[in-house]
Amino acid sequence: MRVLLTGHQGYLGTVMAPVLKAAGHEVVGLDAGLFADCVLGPRPEDPAGHRVDLRDVSAEHVAGVDAVIHLAALSNDPLGSLAPDLTYDINHHASVKLARLAREAGVRRFLYASTCSVYGAAGDPNLSNLVTEDAPLRPVTPYAESKVRVEDDLHALADGDFSPVYMRNATAFGFSPRLRADIVLNNLVGHALLSGEVLVLSDGTPWRPLVHAADIARAFTAALDAPREAVHDRAFNIGSEVNNVTVAEIAEQVAAAVSGSKVVITGENGADPRSYRVDFSRFRAANPGFDCEWTVEQGAHELAYAYRKFDLTRESFEQRFTRLAVLRAASAAGTVDDTLRWRR
Repeated sequence: MRVLLTGHQGYLGTVMAPVLKAAGHEVVGLDAGLFADCVLGPRPEDPAGHRVDLRDVSAEHVAGVDAVIHLAALSNDPLGSLAPDLTYDINHHASVKLARLAREAGVRRFLYASTCSVYGAAGDPNLSNLVTEDAPLRPVTPYAESKVRVEDDLHALADGDFSPVYMRNATAFGFSPRLRADIVLNNLVGHALLSGEVLVLSDGTPWRPLVHAADIARAFTAALDAPREAVHDRAFNIGSEVNNVTVAEIAEQVAAAVSGSKVVITGENGADPRSYRVDFSRFRAANPGFDCEWTVEQGAHELAYAYRKFDLTRESFEQRFTRLAVLRAASAAGTVDDTLRWRR
């Protein structure tokens, strides 16, 4: 199958491309390249692709493609809150434009990287009932709201020939050659190694569902190959119940993985309204034999090992591998404009 992978030079895309290739698919990338140099360790070998802003995608980019895996987005809550208009323009409007072009080009399957953040303030997380895909969507950030809007618009595009699938990923973790340090486990391991403290700014009580980047890649590959009737126009939570953990529990796992570090819970940011535990059984039922392989504990050890092996520094941790810092630096240097487009 010829697969267009948007965001192939991002944190998840860099992990996913070789998994798709190993499964026998031909991968064509599409990425603006804003984070292509956010590399820790040896530079990855990317598939051939298009260097293009998602907002500038045209029919030529989806011609001859059998399926689209759409990862590209402004992908964290601080950035979304800083520039909500850009978040909606890129994450929502450009994503729907891509889907329309794909449908017109005869693409049959469109796997959309959504997020469990769409559940937002999902009620009392201490209740025994886990959040399923049928739960009310209560996004509390522009990033999560943009994902809800895209899901709605893709549903309207679904027909007998075009099958969108909404992959609601839990919070990602784990090593990628193109690292992100601004997601919870990756961030806490870095702080522990560089400062000796596992620094938690919330009160530690919020629940988070986590999933390793490699398990996300395996799930998308499974959804790509699944029978149409199993996935057509359906939402799936992607992750594992064993990785429903509180932020304080994540911190303890990090302290265990980084010898000599200690947990420091400041509580300075107060209680986080985003707190939920998630049910992931629907995807397993639709894809018999699939299950996540990585636990939070294993991911913490993996990250600690990789950070040491590739000599992670405080400067790179805070600047090169933090999305907001990368974009601010590019803006200050004049390499991107106020709309986050490359200057000619």
